Amino acid sequence: MTKNVNVRFPDDVHKAAVAAAAADDRSLNSWLVAVVRRATETRKDTGGASPTRG
Repeated sequence: MTKNVNVRFPDDVHKAAVAAAAADDRSLNSWLVAVVRRATETRKDTGGASPTRG
């Protein structure tokens, strides 16, 4: 099952994400799913600590 989520990015973040996805030969959606999945799995591995905000 999938869910649709609308996310707003600043132009520079969107441009960087599109470039990163293309470099990984993925669609932006597929790349974002992989990034979020990795971040949430890392959070589980660290005992629920939040990722550093920057």
